[in-house]
Amino acid sequence: MFKRRARPQPPVVRTDAEWRERLSPEAYRVLRQAGTEAPGSSAYAHPSAGPDGVYRCAGCQAELFRSTDQFESGTGWPSFSEVASRSAVEVHTDFKLLFPRREASCATCGGHLGHVFGDGPRPTGQRWCINGAALTLEQVDE
Repeated sequence: MFKRRARPQPPVVRTDAEWRERLSPEAYRVLRQAGTEAPGSSAYAHPSAGPDGVYRCAGCQAELFRSTDQFESGTGWPSFSEVASRSAVEVHTDFKLLFPRREASCATCGGHLGHVFGDGPRPTGQRWCINGAALTLEQVDE
């Protein structure tokens, strides 16, 4: 059985009005209200053949994922095989559906990112299924 755990207070704290002013309506709905964007609606849904980059939280700009860890999952959402660092993302149990899921949140601002599943590619076997509205891409020059 899964136990509910209290989530620690994230380091970046803003009022609801500040979040609404700072984020696009879709990013606010995803990050602050745990929404889910429509599959295929994100420009980040498919890995790019362009330059390498870092995916950051759209709310606080914390580094979350690297483009080198992104893969085509066929789900319609950006998918990554691992996080940039274990301290960047918090995972907790989500009971919003009939079965528990592992929800991923930004450790810096507490924003909802998506979910992590155990059906990803080797070597991690993880599929971090992330809402593109929760991300910004910073391209890194080689």
